[in-house]
Amino acid sequence: MESVNAWLLTWGDHLWTWIIVPIVVVLGLYFTARSGVVQFRLIPEMFRTLTDRTPRTDTGEPQSVSAFQAFTISAASRVGVGDIAGVGTAIALGGPGAVFWMWLMAFVGGASSFIESSLAQLFKVRDADGFRGGPAYYMQRGLKARWLGVWFAVILIVCFPFAFSSLQANTITATVSGSLGGEVAPWVPWVVGGVIALLTGLVVFGGVRRIASVTQTLVPAMALIYLLLGLLVVALNIGELPVVLGQIFTQAWGFNEVVGAAFGYIVLTGIKRGMFSNEAGLGSAPNAGASAAVTHPVKQGLVQTLGVYFDTFLVCTITAFIILVSAPDLTAAERGIGLTQGALVTSLGGWANVVLSIVIFLLAFSSILGNYYYGESNIEFISSRHAVLVGYRILVVLAVLAGSVAAAELVWNFADGVMGLMALTNLIAIGLLSGLAFRLLKDYTRQRREGRNPVFTRSLMPDVDGIECWEDELSVTGPLDVVTGTRESRKHRDHLRS
Repeated sequence: MESVNAWLLTWGDHLWTWIIVPIVVVLGLYFTARSGVVQFRLIPEMFRTLTDRTPRTDTGEPQSVSAFQAFTISAASRVGVGDIAGVGTAIALGGPGAVFWMWLMAFVGGASSFIESSLAQLFKVRDADGFRGGPAYYMQRGLKARWLGVWFAVILIVCFPFAFSSLQANTITATVSGSLGGEVAPWVPWVVGGVIALLTGLVVFGGVRRIASVTQTLVPAMALIYLLLGLLVVALNIGELPVVLGQIFTQAWGFNEVVGAAFGYIVLTGIKRGMFSNEAGLGSAPNAGASAAVTHPVKQGLVQTLGVYFDTFLVCTITAFIILVSAPDLTAAERGIGLTQGALVTSLGGWANVVLSIVIFLLAFSSILGNYYYGESNIEFISSRHAVLVGYRILVVLAVLAGSVAAAELVWNFADGVMGLMALTNLIAIGLLSGLAFRLLKDYTRQRREGRNPVFTRSLMPDVDGIECWEDELSVTGPLDVVTGTRESRKHRDHLRS
């Protein structure tokens, strides 16, 4: 088993280092240039579209989840234990300089996130709960390659709802066991796992709207708690903050004698850990982005780009500051969550460990829900039979229970490698389809310059096959917007005719 684990670790590391990272960087820079640095230029629009009114049906019900709820579903998966353990590992391996490359990768990756989520909205489809979509759908409808969509869907289902969710459950169990101190009875992991599995089942069997209602509460709560904890640590060590910022920027270029990391290794560590955390370009977040009811595909492209920033510039940065202001000795630093825990206890005392345990539970449980929804969207791509969906939900609950009591290292290494294949598949697809996203962006910015709330209909792209939704303004905006916005609607129709 050790030899298998070592092979998986080596294979996954080579895949990410020599194939995935270069493609992500090159595509991210290309998307940045072609879009006119959309991830910076339209930051005000990101916040505006986050709170957009959700289009309604004829009966007055929301057409699907709101833009904000889709944001929280994706954030629930993005903002996981990796934001605490992953940043700690990055700093232990690459020193403070790795944080700079995590920041830079988030900025560059923001353009990739914009492209993939805009495409997911363009090619979304309707289901009983509203809308669903994602990379599998734009591979089938945009590239006319259903086989590629099925390949992607299978990989995602293996990675996120099964492997990663079981690992999140394992983290919760380990945290609870650690907080009890001493030797833990063998029945404790089973009890903790049973509680997590029960909570998971209660949410996932309620469908995407129940998931959205839970994540829109959990995600802001966990972010606020963790933010306050981090600000308290920084306030107590405020004199160290200028030093820390200096270390992040100067040691990013290889001047890192403390850990002995070379420049290339620091860069790779920061980029890889940043990608694992914010998921920009990996093909996971578009599954949540496609579920939102919005009036223009670009709106979710912008919202999901904001999700990348929320994950990296807020949560990951807080973790980095918690660790670095405590001035740790990185020569023999413990990788992962232990480095963060040690920094908190050093600055705040033992009670901070209890608070961190609560935060970890919120992070891990919300990730389980986000991962589940990604899998559900792709299960429905493969088969529309209700029995298949029910079976999938049961297997997810069992995976959470099994993960609570299983060894985690082998699963981590397997999932990391397979997720590399998922990322490679998605990056090829969005590279080929990116021209459609640039056309969407051009239409969006034109309508904004005219002072309109942008509305997209498939008449704007008559040459593109495979667009199921976006039939007309009435179906896109909802009946109330069309009735009260007659002048705006007429102006848009005149533009379409011209």
